[in-house]
Amino acid sequence: MPGFELFGSAERKEVNDVLESGVLMRYGFDGMRNGHWKAKQLEAELQSTFKTEYVQLVSSGTAAVSVALAASGIGAGDEVIMPSFTFVASFEAILMVGAIPVLVDIDDTLALDPKAVKNAITSKTKAIMVVQMCGSMGDMDALQKISSEHDLILIEDACQAIGATYKGKALGTIGHLGCFSFDFVKTITSGEGGAVITNNKDYYVNADHYSDHGHDHEGNDRGAEGHPFLGYNFRISELHAAVGLAQVRRLPDFLAIQKKNYTVLRNALSELPEVTFRTVPDGGEESYAFLNFFLPDLETARIASKNLKEGGVDGCFHYFDNNWHYVRKWDHLKNVKSLFPISKEIKDGLTYLETKTFDQSDHFIGRNISCLIKLSWTEEEVLQRAQKMVEIIKSSI
Repeated sequence: MPGFELFGSAERKEVNDVLESGVLMRYGFDGMRNGHWKAKQLEAELQSTFKTEYVQLVSSGTAAVSVALAASGIGAGDEVIMPSFTFVASFEAILMVGAIPVLVDIDDTLALDPKAVKNAITSKTKAIMVVQMCGSMGDMDALQKISSEHDLILIEDACQAIGATYKGKALGTIGHLGCFSFDFVKTITSGEGGAVITNNKDYYVNADHYSDHGHDHEGNDRGAEGHPFLGYNFRISELHAAVGLAQVRRLPDFLAIQKKNYTVLRNALSELPEVTFRTVPDGGEESYAFLNFFLPDLETARIASKNLKEGGVDGCFHYFDNNWHYVRKWDHLKNVKSLFPISKEIKDGLTYLETKTFDQSDHFIGRNISCLIKLSWTEEEVLQRAQKMVEIIKSSI
């Protein structure tokens, strides 16, 4: 990752089709298009690639999560269980629909701990949001079972793990709804963009309408379309969809490169007895977009992270001290800082963060280093990187 490393003629061709037609919007202007419908084509490609019934493209991964929540009826006062380790977009999307994010611990998969999920369920819980961080997944069997037993919606945020699978099924297709991101640093990129995928027709129809101001997309006159319910603007443009269309066709090649480079680095680090690796549930296969490993303790991980940076090994992250991805630094959420007044329901619902601790999450994130896997590395560069990482981590322990 990311896919922009290998931009080429395929992406240029699809973009030029759009520029030559002059139609940048995904809806309408039928006569000007010369048959080019890039968003529709990309949706069809995603359906085929991930063996899902329905796909709705949107403007970002954050939009995808927001639309998935709205499409499944999550709203004011509902509680959505989410992990302590994710991107800030997870709680932003929940808050956007008026719901309350309930943060719980992760386990050694770096995803939701099923036991923590179970303990967090209340009468207000409506959904579980599992975030498949850094190319891998949580215990999906356990999370599906909890979802089924408590009649909860299971939403998969697979934005960082496109192409990973669990027991032969693509991540994103296991829950009731799945979400992808195509932003500039994802394995498949369109600059900005995302998708909601589902096998539930009602959720799809809701997502289709909601993401385009409530338009029902019936008939041939956009101005005469009905609006069955309120919606917002989360549309993707034809330019973004065009880049994504070229990229999704290249996904198998991208995944193969990631796996090859990941394997070289993992094999090298495996020689160090102090290094262990994140747990991938039985039957799961990562997308190999990141290599995640644990060091013996927080202090060692901090030293190793500093030494890796200073040693020129870029793209390795120690999320314990990161502002975007881990609960420790989310003061704007804990203190409910907003440009506009937040409802009393949400304020009251977030008071638990004033005292809640995440000791189990600290244990895993504190010792974890996550290294992105580039597509553009040469074989020699990967081998050199592996050797340098081993030397630096040895010297840090």
